[in-house]
Amino acid sequence: MDALQAMRVFVRVVEAGSFTRAADSLGLPKGTVTKLIQALEARLRTRLLNRTTRRVTVTPDGAAYYERSARLINEFDEMEASITNAQASPRGRLRVDVGSSIARLLIIPALDDFYARYPDIQLELGVSDQMVDLVADNVDCVIRGGELTDQSLVARRIGNLPFVTVAAPAYLERHGTPATPADIETDGHRLIQYFSSRTRHLYPIEFRRDGQVEDISGNARTLAVNESNALHAALRAGLGIAQCAAFLVDGQLKSGELVRILPEWHCEPLPMHVVYPPNRHLSAKVRVFVDWAVELFAAHPQLQLPAQR
Repeated sequence: MDALQAMRVFVRVVEAGSFTRAADSLGLPKGTVTKLIQALEARLRTRLLNRTTRRVTVTPDGAAYYERSARLINEFDEMEASITNAQASPRGRLRVDVGSSIARLLIIPALDDFYARYPDIQLELGVSDQMVDLVADNVDCVIRGGELTDQSLVARRIGNLPFVTVAAPAYLERHGTPATPADIETDGHRLIQYFSSRTRHLYPIEFRRDGQVEDISGNARTLAVNESNALHAALRAGLGIAQCAAFLVDGQLKSGELVRILPEWHCEPLPMHVVYPPNRHLSAKVRVFVDWAVELFAAHPQLQLPAQR
């Protein structure tokens, strides 16, 4: 038995919480993962994992073994990386998760440049607006908006995403153009709002001006979506008023397909971060992607605007 491979497999099973997810993330048959864990337990003469039909949990011995194994693997990877990176360009599979709009409008159009710089990196780009568990899902890093709530993760701020309030001309022709945020409620307008896939809660709709804040969330008719491209499609279909990232609708505002309303009122920009787990060695391939993402965001002034007061 390859002791290092068995140790890696064990760590992955603990982090993923199941043999199936561990096998998928490692690119191994589930049977191989099962045999490696069984051989490891036999060699150590102790049970490391409790298995049920629904989940895998760690025994006390398994928890102690996991803690030391994860640290040893990180140190081993760091040692190898420090040697190989001095002689070769970054290489290998890199798993990155990105929000839908950022992927479509920013990341994917720029990937030719990334591949020209780092041709030996195989990028797996997960695209969705749902939050992922970086450790359990074996994701190397994510680009996400919002304040960081999980303090166990490492985050590097790469920009601010300004928002604007917009609607389609056809919608405004039917329902009129609100002159104040309060008109959205009193005149019976429809909002298109974004809701969290994890909590199902609606994100607030706020308007700010000269220290004044008006919140109309929950007080108007609402169409709720949980994906930014769906929100964009609903806007273009004339289904209501929405606050959305300015870069998402920049082309439609210039063409007149969408119209900005209440321009004297602003919305708080959304901070953008690239995030990765602290318990993993920041390998060369992760480091170069993080640096590339920082450079990409910095090249777009509209993604660097400070918060307004």
